[in-house]
Amino acid sequence: MRRDVFQAIADPNRRAIISLLANKQLTLNCIAENFDISRPAVSKHIKILSECGLVTVKQKGRERYCEVQLEKLNAVSNWVEQYRKFWEEKLDALENYLNELKAKEEKDG
Repeated sequence: MRRDVFQAIADPNRRAIISLLANKQLTLNCIAENFDISRPAVSKHIKILSECGLVTVKQKGRERYCEVQLEKLNAVSNWVEQYRKFWEEKLDALENYLNELKAKEEKDG
C-alpha cells in the first residue's frame, strides 16, 4: 500500500517524531525513549513515515538512524495555502462590506 504525506501527519505520534527529527538524526531507540508507546509501535510509525518519504532510515553499524525529509511536507503546505488564500479573500470582502456599512451609517447618521 502506497502511503502519502497526509496519512503520515494524521497521527500525533508521527507528527511528534517528525518534530524530534527536525533538528538531528536519531536512532530508533532514541526516538522510542521520547514516547509512552512500545518500541515496536514506534517502529511501525517510522515505517509509515518512511513509506511516504518523510523519513529515511540508514543502517550504521548495529544502529538504524532516522532522518527527516522536511521538503516532503511541501505538499501539505501547498494544499493548506490554497485554502488560506480563499479565506483571506472572503475575510477581506467581509471587511470591505462592513466598512461600507459603517460609512453609510455615518453619512445617514
